[in-house]
Amino acid sequence: MVATAAPALDELCIGGKCFRSRLFTGTGRYRSIAEMQASIAASGCEMVTVAVRRVQDQAPGHIGLVEALDWRRLWLLPNTAGCRTAEEAIRVARLGREMAKVLGQEDNNFVKLEVIPDPKYLLPDPIGTLRAAEQLVKEGFTVLPYINADPVLARQLEEVGCATVMPLGSPIGSGQGLRNASNIAIIIEQAKVPVVIDAGIGTPSEAAQAMEMGAQAVLINTAIAQAQDPPRMAAAMRLAVEAGRLAFLAGRIPVKSYATPSSPMTQRVE
Repeated sequence: MVATAAPALDELCIGGKCFRSRLFTGTGRYRSIAEMQASIAASGCEMVTVAVRRVQDQAPGHIGLVEALDWRRLWLLPNTAGCRTAEEAIRVARLGREMAKVLGQEDNNFVKLEVIPDPKYLLPDPIGTLRAAEQLVKEGFTVLPYINADPVLARQLEEVGCATVMPLGSPIGSGQGLRNASNIAIIIEQAKVPVVIDAGIGTPSEAAQAMEMGAQAVLINTAIAQAQDPPRMAAAMRLAVEAGRLAFLAGRIPVKSYATPSSPMTQRVE
């Protein structure tokens, strides 16, 4: 039998920038910079998100983080983590754009928009997110907003010009998986921009499930960074995302309430 190559994965394009990998990773919560570097390499990701405010404040775990990564190979996705209001998020997004320029990415206008006033469950503020998104789009940003799995809000953010929508699967860092699968399915069905599942994924099987549903990408941080072996988990997430995307493109069989034989019932040997 002649071995055949696996089908090629299609590229994901956001704001005029195209990526081969559909796994985006974060940079927080790692036990060491070296572990982060090894995990990002193992993940095969091309876009990495960095909390602008925590880098600026030299928060624990963020000192030396930016300098530790190769920004000629990785695309910076600055995020507004830690911002509780639209006004804070807009200000931090502007700082993030300047950070990208300092790192040599002159044309990088990306921002992961987070407006989170809730310190316990870390749920995003829909009104503040929409208000900040409108302003940032006007300023030429490529806005990737982090939201609850709300199909109405997702549509509104798309209408104001956001480049993606990023619904949470479950609360940040919870590892609960896709608790909002039914709403996410509606968002995927309606969206004309890429849908990126952000937050809550804990295992590779959940990452594959998100991709099989039709999500165009997933963003994973805690499930990798807090695993017992982060680089190995990063590699597992990479394979899961690739498998889930291939499965979605292949098209699954219909779900039936009855059995269907895999061999023909005619010309049987009696």
